[in-house]
Amino acid sequence: MAYAHPEVLAETDWVASNSPGSGYRLVEVDYDPENGYRKGHVPGATLIWWKRDINDPLTRDIVSKSQFEKLMSKNGITPDTNVVLYGDFNNWFAAFAFWVFKYYGHENVQIMNGGRKKWELEERKYTTEEPKVEPSKYSAAPPDAGLRAYSDDVKRALDSAETVMVDVRSPKEFTGEITAPPEYPMEHAQRGGHIPGANNIPWATAINDADGTFKPAEDLAQNYEPKGVTADKDVVCYCRIGERSSHSWFVLKYLLGYPRVRNYDGSWTEWGNTIGSPVER
Repeated sequence: MAYAHPEVLAETDWVASNSPGSGYRLVEVDYDPENGYRKGHVPGATLIWWKRDINDPLTRDIVSKSQFEKLMSKNGITPDTNVVLYGDFNNWFAAFAFWVFKYYGHENVQIMNGGRKKWELEERKYTTEEPKVEPSKYSAAPPDAGLRAYSDDVKRALDSAETVMVDVRSPKEFTGEITAPPEYPMEHAQRGGHIPGANNIPWATAINDADGTFKPAEDLAQNYEPKGVTADKDVVCYCRIGERSSHSWFVLKYLLGYPRVRNYDGSWTEWGNTIGSPVER
């Protein structure tokens, strides 16, 4: 069993052999660039800072179409540029950026399989030199609403046999034993638990612990299908703020080829803090 869309993955060997240029851009996406990109990055890579660059600074939302266009211009990316994304935390935030790229219609975008973790394990070259990039002209497509779920969509899904919810958080977050992941103990919701009827399939079950690469398609299918998360269903993924769930969204939509998968980026931060939202433990 092969990946449905193997073209969305770039291997470290390929990245090491191909220097970024006019037709190909390499971008590191970090939650913490001070301990990532600033201390060393793949030569030629520009930076997208998850918190600052792809989230609106005032609203709990991703950047607008015009903000996305400015970000692409800053990174020297045109609508025809092939973009390879990679980052820290096993590509959590690179996957979120991939989702935003697709949301605004960018066709040619990949994730470097294994991210920073694999690159470092292979002892490949890093640099602290930031590349000089000529700003580009970029015009984004209208948002693809089919890739995103909102709280109202989730409320409707509670009574739908055609929709399955995938909670990709840790088991302790799912049960409500803890209200935030260990990495971010202060960033928690008011209530613990999960959306009623959701399946707990942690995002990390899709990767190889040794190097952060994605597991083979056969293993990924066994991760979801026995729990009723099948290709004939509408699938909604969520986590705490949408970054881990975008990783699982990527797996389901591109590696397994599920046709109807959405990322609920409001996730538990929204649901667990909203008055009246039903919760299971």
